[in-house]
Amino acid sequence: MTDKQRILLIDNEEGLCRMMEQVLLDSGYLVRAYTSPVKAMEEFSAAAWDLVITDIKMPGMTGLEVLQRVKEKCRDLPVIIITAYATVEMSIQALRKGAYDMLTKPFEPDELVFRVKNALQQAQLTEENRELRREIEEKLQFDNIIGSSGALRNVLDKVAKVAGRDTSILITGESGTGKELIAQAVHIHSNRKEGRFMAVNCGGLPESILESELFGYRKGAFTGAAENRQGLLEAADGGTLFLDEVGNLPMNVQKTLLRFLQEKEFRRVGDTNSTRVDVRIISATNADLKEGVRTGTFREDLYYRLNVVNLHLPPLRDRIDDIPLLAAHFIHLQNQKFGTAVKAFERDAMQILCTFEWPGNIRQLRNVIEACMAMEASDYISLDTLGQVIDLPEGRIIPATVQAGPVLSDDLPFTEALERFERDLLRDLLKKHGGAVDSAAKEAGMNVATLYRKIKRYGLRKEEYAD
Repeated sequence: MTDKQRILLIDNEEGLCRMMEQVLLDSGYLVRAYTSPVKAMEEFSAAAWDLVITDIKMPGMTGLEVLQRVKEKCRDLPVIIITAYATVEMSIQALRKGAYDMLTKPFEPDELVFRVKNALQQAQLTEENRELRREIEEKLQFDNIIGSSGALRNVLDKVAKVAGRDTSILITGESGTGKELIAQAVHIHSNRKEGRFMAVNCGGLPESILESELFGYRKGAFTGAAENRQGLLEAADGGTLFLDEVGNLPMNVQKTLLRFLQEKEFRRVGDTNSTRVDVRIISATNADLKEGVRTGTFREDLYYRLNVVNLHLPPLRDRIDDIPLLAAHFIHLQNQKFGTAVKAFERDAMQILCTFEWPGNIRQLRNVIEACMAMEASDYISLDTLGQVIDLPEGRIIPATVQAGPVLSDDLPFTEALERFERDLLRDLLKKHGGAVDSAAKEAGMNVATLYRKIKRYGLRKEEYAD
């Protein structure tokens, strides 16, 4: 793959077309020239070009029609319009349709090169800014959601599909699997991402306080209610309310919550008037709510209102391939926080991490690593240090799939591990689409040019992902 930028040139005036082609070739660009706009559009592929230059007045298809066709395929691909009859009205029309610039005949070769350079620089800057925003947003979306296992990918695929559909979601899974992080990812992916994300642990507050915390209260509603107070449900208007450990909701609170889900309104404690808000409810539990329905501790109608979409987080013991990546991530965070320089676990210690049962899941893994780093004096966390934190099992061997995974090499830094992780994801995505970069980029939510750059950056060969 070449580093040269690629220009599609269309002008039915053959002499001028060849002159412009030669000027651009001499300036270091790759150029494909057409004198027929119809043929150019028949063979056009947005992924093949960084810039389109087209005359405006041509037989068979005008430059404005070419512009429209290009923008239908890729709205970010810059287009320069060439014309001998520039008017204010024509310029406004072209710019409204998405043209980057207009070049009036006659022009000097230097002016052509100058306009082309500006268009390509602006397009690159726009893409870099978009990629930066995407990276920032992805950090918000998946902060600490690290892993490459199929089980985790299935969950994240569902997150991407359901986030935009404003339905209630119930996240299930053992304690410590990262349910709140998944809820935050849903929120950031949704059209509510500009709104607030409010969270409450339904098992961490007494019944009377929980009701007031969720729904607020009127002045004088009870002893100590000296003023009106807004509850979390009202504070989350336009955003998302996350109810963690929802199975612990008292029955009277369940009733009020059910009314809100049905009517989109509720009453503050001590109020006679209803309050309407627009809030998406995401709930989570490590308990079996169906058992709660059977025993009468959880309302069946509320269960079905909350569980419109279910996202089940697998326990860490079912995500063995993710443990090396998670360990590298937590080591990196601890190094940043305390200014240390621990590189990794020694190989035999990593083997134990990958075969441990992890009853406390990711939360327990994070705490274990924090404890190990507090005691370890060398650059690598040893088996002896790990043994002071957890009970070491005997006779268990690391699976072959984990031996081949990232960050098992003692000298593999965190950033390199993540790059290897991204490379594997891109390769699998391209395989899924039979090597079709356009459709793979669309599913990944990135610009085609960005995907091509990443393919080159990671040295992905076509035989690795194409049929």
